[in-house]
Amino acid sequence: MRAAVLRQWGGPPGPPSVRAGRPAPLTLEDLPIPQPAAGEILLRVEACGVCRTDLHIVAGELKPLRDTVIPGHQIVGRVEGTGKRVGVSWVGGVDGTCALCRRGMENLCDNPTFTGYSVNGGYAEYAVARADFCIPLPDGPPAERLAPLLCAGIIGFRSLRVAGVECGDRVGLFGFGASAHLAIEVLKSWGCEVFVSTRGESHQALARELGAVWVGGAVDRPPKPLDRAVTFAPSGDVVIAALGSLRKGGVVAINAIHLDRIPQFDYDTLLWGERQLRSVANMTRQDARDFVSLATEIGIRPRTRLFPLAQANDALEAVRDDAINGAAVIVC
Repeated sequence: MRAAVLRQWGGPPGPPSVRAGRPAPLTLEDLPIPQPAAGEILLRVEACGVCRTDLHIVAGELKPLRDTVIPGHQIVGRVEGTGKRVGVSWVGGVDGTCALCRRGMENLCDNPTFTGYSVNGGYAEYAVARADFCIPLPDGPPAERLAPLLCAGIIGFRSLRVAGVECGDRVGLFGFGASAHLAIEVLKSWGCEVFVSTRGESHQALARELGAVWVGGAVDRPPKPLDRAVTFAPSGDVVIAALGSLRKGGVVAINAIHLDRIPQFDYDTLLWGERQLRSVANMTRQDARDFVSLATEIGIRPRTRLFPLAQANDALEAVRDDAINGAAVIVC
């Protein structure tokens, strides 16, 4: 099979000021088709979404866990031998025995497996995955439309849950990329009023097109106090802007696996009044099932830009440069 392989963690050669935040080059290689172990299945990959977490992995902002890895954790594939279509997401497995798993909090498992990070992922023609962590998918939609649902969609959906969003709430989305442009569809189906703060004229235009009632710059505060907010940019400045936009008793959910920093802020004006900051970590299989069901019911259609497997580096560069309106997807 062909696969895009990460063998050089932490970015291309050069001084740190040049290297910081830039994806390491992936190499397109011919590798043996992987053989599933007990409890695993072999998938013929149809498409794999490109996530900002992939960017953190190849840039070395997340600690390397393997000498080499095939990235990618938004996999749509067909089970070899049956043709059944399934999806694979970021959480590729949990131990099921730790205290958190026993409490039903598998997204916080002490010994998780992460697709495309601790095990090989979907930037390849074939992938193996734990059968009990594969998500049933409908046959009808094209694979590239389903791929962004499997992390960007699920984690955005979980973020709304963590923020405690209720029908009719006034909700702020800070950042408007792959995840937020799917979350807004969920919020509209719940009758929420959506305010978007994001950089980039194309992202702002998409937010207006998809129904945001107000759109501003990345750290601009909406004209009305928010009940809930979700931050999608890995920036502490954005978190503070979201926190400053809340009513008393409101909640900010931080949807970021990596955050540059949290700046100093004034407790009395920003956090007092029972405002809350919460982090979003991974997702559960129930989140995945619930979101895929809802996305099918309300007809979510992600905006995508497609890249062949041989252009995986270009896809990462486009995500890094915020050059994608919606989601980047690698098709095999």
